[in-house]
Amino acid sequence: MMERRSFNSILTGLWLSLGGAHGRAAAAPPPVRSESFILCANDWVPNNPKLPVILYRNALPVSGNDPATVFEGLFQHNGWPPQWRNGVYSFHHYHTMGHEVLGFYGGSAQLMLGGANGRVVDVRAGDIALLPAGTGHMNMGSSPDFAVVGAYPPGQDFDIVRDAPSGPQRARLASLPFPASDPVMGTHGPTTREWRY
Repeated sequence: MMERRSFNSILTGLWLSLGGAHGRAAAAPPPVRSESFILCANDWVPNNPKLPVILYRNALPVSGNDPATVFEGLFQHNGWPPQWRNGVYSFHHYHTMGHEVLGFYGGSAQLMLGGANGRVVDVRAGDIALLPAGTGHMNMGSSPDFAVVGAYPPGQDFDIVRDAPSGPQRARLASLPFPASDPVMGTHGPTTREWRY
């Protein structure tokens, strides 16, 4: 298992190489910590009872004119091509076409994961959330500057599903391939240890 100090050093180095603090050394970012949990099926939301949601707290420092580029660079570097910038929808939904990583580069929000009466998590700029396909999520309220980068493993995409999965959607969820690397820590990340059936 990679030590937290090594992980922080890797992220800080990547942040600087991608132009963080305009390429200059800066004050050390707060330590990164991760947390993971499993969400079981909840009414029409399938969630993913085998793959945990992973939250990376203080994953990247947020600064500069375009902090989204640092998240996009990290995801791209680790084999998760970024596909959009926006927010999180204010209704329960999930995806069947891909695992999703969300990089929060502005503001803060309270998200509900897992469907109605699911798990409430607070996220803020600098955090990253990794949601296995099938994980319900919605924005319960956010600051006006809340901003997100979304990325998926190669060959995967997103759909917006707001009801129980159909037969083909269930089959897709069951057969969706594992990503080759963790979107935040590459080949040493939690997905390489925790995302196995």
